[in-house]
Amino acid sequence: MDEEKAEEPVDDSVKNRIKRLPRNIWIVSATSFFMDVSSEMVLNVLPLFLNTVLGVKTNVIGLIEGVAEATASILKLFSGWLSDKLGTRKWLAVAGYGLSALAKPFFFFAQTWGTVAAIRWTDRIGKGIRTAPRDALVVDNVKPHQRGLAFGLHRAADTAGAFLGILTAALIVWLVKSRTGAEALTRSTFQTIVLVSAIPAILAVVVLALGTKEARSAGTAQKMRITFKGLGKPFGMFMLIVGLFDLGNSSDAFLILRAESVGMKLIHILIMLAVFNLVYALISTPAGILSDKFGRRKMIIGGWIVYALIYLGFAVAKSPTVVWFLYVSYGLYYGMAYGTAKAMISDIVPYDMRGTAFGTYNAILGILDFPASLIAGLLWSGLGKWAGFGPSAPFYFGAGMAALAVVLFLSWKPDTSGIQTEPPAESTGV
Repeated sequence: MDEEKAEEPVDDSVKNRIKRLPRNIWIVSATSFFMDVSSEMVLNVLPLFLNTVLGVKTNVIGLIEGVAEATASILKLFSGWLSDKLGTRKWLAVAGYGLSALAKPFFFFAQTWGTVAAIRWTDRIGKGIRTAPRDALVVDNVKPHQRGLAFGLHRAADTAGAFLGILTAALIVWLVKSRTGAEALTRSTFQTIVLVSAIPAILAVVVLALGTKEARSAGTAQKMRITFKGLGKPFGMFMLIVGLFDLGNSSDAFLILRAESVGMKLIHILIMLAVFNLVYALISTPAGILSDKFGRRKMIIGGWIVYALIYLGFAVAKSPTVVWFLYVSYGLYYGMAYGTAKAMISDIVPYDMRGTAFGTYNAILGILDFPASLIAGLLWSGLGKWAGFGPSAPFYFGAGMAALAVVLFLSWKPDTSGIQTEPPAESTGV
């Protein structure tokens, strides 16, 4: 069997595939939509709040962003393992979304970068708790030939929420500007954005808690221990290559700061981010379908090539127009590669360790986000008396790491023989 290409009914149209997706996929997608409306309203202006309002340097912002992901890493691994052990996904996901919903309103009171960091890290802990169980809940509900579509649809909904969230933030900024004439982000504008973001965050938790059902019976719970070896060699090699790529994939906060460094105004940055998310949303579902049909590796490699070219563009960009075009095009990378990578994980690991696999995947990338963002901050603005190499350096580094990952991925062909990637038909829950 070709590990890249799941079996698929020949006469299965895209329309019929979408119609046959289980209810849980739509509910989980709606949950991600609402939470991203909330998150993207706040998190995309947070680097500007730190830099413009609080006067924080880029190396400190890199530290905050790196620790924000790394803090959640162990929880991502543990929550995925725990969902496998208990045979339950839903309530771990609900708990994670709930913690994030509770944390974000405290940005309203933030006066120092330390307070911002603590709230940001608490929010990421919530993400760490929910991410692996949620991803496992998605794959537990679908058949192999639906995985790319399911993850693509989920990413599309998630990103559509980001699109709406950023537009809402842009509207708030525009209203403030029309009333006060302020071009840059102010504390009061940021606080207004934070307050409005609380509404969709609460909706996300309610929708998931009331709308989803477990796909697996309690009888599937089993005695397990956290083990990387049990996930198999294909997963280990996959993580090695993805890890190298991620080491050059610093926080997107640096892309926002890059846009500001070439003179882009706040309102234009927010519109740019909204269009980027629109592109991401429009690409995700078709990319998922293509990965079901033609293979995951082709879509991931294509996405990484796009990423490398765009990062090279960011390195040499001198004008707001060029940066605007590059950031919008950045949605192609996310749409092609992000959801597809998760679908590929479900193709190469034992079915009863999916939660552990997703947790491990997110944990490793979360750990690597810390050095990735720290390296980017240091390359940009240095440390102490060393002034760094300037704003182009992090993007040259990211492009180089992406190119290396592409070469390694092209030379690797996973062998899943001997790995039971699907449960017996009677226990699938779909």
